[in-house]
Amino acid sequence: MDFEEARQRLAQLHDPAALKVNRRHGDEHGVKLSALRSLAKEVGRNDALARELWASGESAARLLATLVCRPRSFEAAELDAMLRQASTPKERDWLLNYVVKKSPHAEELRVAWLGDATPEVAAAGWTLTADRVAKGAVDLDEAALLTTIETQMSQAPEALQWAMNTCLAQIGIHREEHRARAVEIGESLGVLKDYPTSAGCTSPYAPEWIAEMVRRNEQS
Repeated sequence: MDFEEARQRLAQLHDPAALKVNRRHGDEHGVKLSALRSLAKEVGRNDALARELWASGESAARLLATLVCRPRSFEAAELDAMLRQASTPKERDWLLNYVVKKSPHAEELRVAWLGDATPEVAAAGWTLTADRVAKGAVDLDEAALLTTIETQMSQAPEALQWAMNTCLAQIGIHREEHRARAVEIGESLGVLKDYPTSAGCTSPYAPEWIAEMVRRNEQS
């Protein structure tokens, strides 16, 4: 499948109702995710097509690009540029989860992005850090991470605040030696304390999130 055919297929899959729903979450595509995944399976791995799709700037095309590329085919500078080009939460989320995390440059980019001046880029660094904490990385300075979270999270822009809060929770869940401090920071800052949470779902408020996941882990 070439670029023009892929664009035509995406146009055929466009659903105005889906676009309306997605826009409520800051996204700009009208293709159902299940349809995108089915199309990706039909396309198969195609790095050249993936680059064309991403370069188009169209959100649905960029999401498809993350599904059909081979993460190892991208250099660190290319991934950095792609993250900065991403214009919606879903584009950034899929780029991180389906490409960057599977790239040999993930750790290099994590370190570089953590202190970036662009909030969305810094958020990607914190998301990658939270993922490493959850996977048991032994080379992280959790005490320093907690200090940064304590001093910066409450005033951070929304995307960055969410990523830092996730890292705070993951440290509390997976690092028993830092759990008390993580809970204390969460309680002191009160970030997302009043966030509406549906029945049966875990609150994003770090102290409650930590307590619930530790409880589940102890019962398993």
